[in-house]
Amino acid sequence: MADQYAYSGDDKRPTGFPAIRWEEPPEGPVLVLLDQTRLPAQEVELVCTDAPALVEAIRSLAVRGAPLLGIAGAYGVALAAARGFDVDEAATALASARPTAVNLAVGVRRAQEAHEAALANGADLQQAAAATLAAARQLHREDAEASARMAEHGLALLEELVPGGGHRLLTHCNTGSLVSGGEGTAFAVALAAHRTGRLRRLWVDETRPLLQGARLTAYEAARSGMAYTLLTDNAAGSLFAAGEVDAVLIGADRITADGSVANKVGSYPLAVLARYHHVPFIVVAPVTTVDLDTPDGASIEVEQRAGHEVTELVAPQVPVAGAEAGGGIQVAPLGTTAYNPAFDVTPPDLVTAIVTEEGVVSPVTAGALAEVCARSPRVAAG
Repeated sequence: MADQYAYSGDDKRPTGFPAIRWEEPPEGPVLVLLDQTRLPAQEVELVCTDAPALVEAIRSLAVRGAPLLGIAGAYGVALAAARGFDVDEAATALASARPTAVNLAVGVRRAQEAHEAALANGADLQQAAAATLAAARQLHREDAEASARMAEHGLALLEELVPGGGHRLLTHCNTGSLVSGGEGTAFAVALAAHRTGRLRRLWVDETRPLLQGARLTAYEAARSGMAYTLLTDNAAGSLFAAGEVDAVLIGADRITADGSVANKVGSYPLAVLARYHHVPFIVVAPVTTVDLDTPDGASIEVEQRAGHEVTELVAPQVPVAGAEAGGGIQVAPLGTTAYNPAFDVTPPDLVTAIVTEEGVVSPVTAGALAEVCARSPRVAAG
């Protein structure tokens, strides 16, 4: 089950709130999430006491972003173990909660394997639960460390590709501390540029579906004191044409063996625009997002979201005057069908570089990507 309550913490991350944390109140362990569907209007935490509640939080996008989904999945398995629920059943439900982000299944599998290994070595259920929680916490720490290294590598790459500072960076969707155990992926690079005085402007795509750029990236940029401007997704082309974009920085939900990148829908058109205008298109993602078992972009299952997100005008979880409870204001005729994929896929030949915690892949080839992954103990552990 899940409950919500307001929270005011002293965490010093850019959002001011931990995106995820494990708590052990007297009534039993819980997983506490910053409910991202309520941002920026409300800063509210969602408390999950079992795996089904976490599955619902994942599907509703209360918790989202590839790296954070991996962490959440691992903690979800630990929660099932700690509360005496069926661990394998919880793991199966969690791993399939969202199909595109590979990190979710990786995190679930890592925690599940820790539980199985503990039992195989003679641990009792309590000891196995402790081992599972330790694996989840380790994954959380690793992601924070990876975030810092990606920011360092990404900033160095920017200086190489666009020397002199004064960067005008365009980003899509949300890739900050709301999706990470640390300060994020692509946003962490922009934040590093800001802190070193190299960021002139962060262009923030509003990002469909659910306006995650407008609601979440703008929220994080504002809290970090960054110079930023919000734009509609289809206004990006005019910025490129005016010469106002020095580089594009995006994250990823899955990177296939050949270097194809699945990210929030709208990323592929940005890659095409960037190529035409000779602007670097940079993907920032941890090695846990690389899925060497998926050969190419055509093999990625792309999540399709509900049509009402297109045919109705509503902010997630925020009541709208004149709308039915839980609904929105109709902007298309009743009965209109909608095409609403959550992601699109960018082929590797449109990607200037992939920045990981293990280094930069450029040009993006299957061999170079596999080599970077082979350097990472996280891939072997996952």
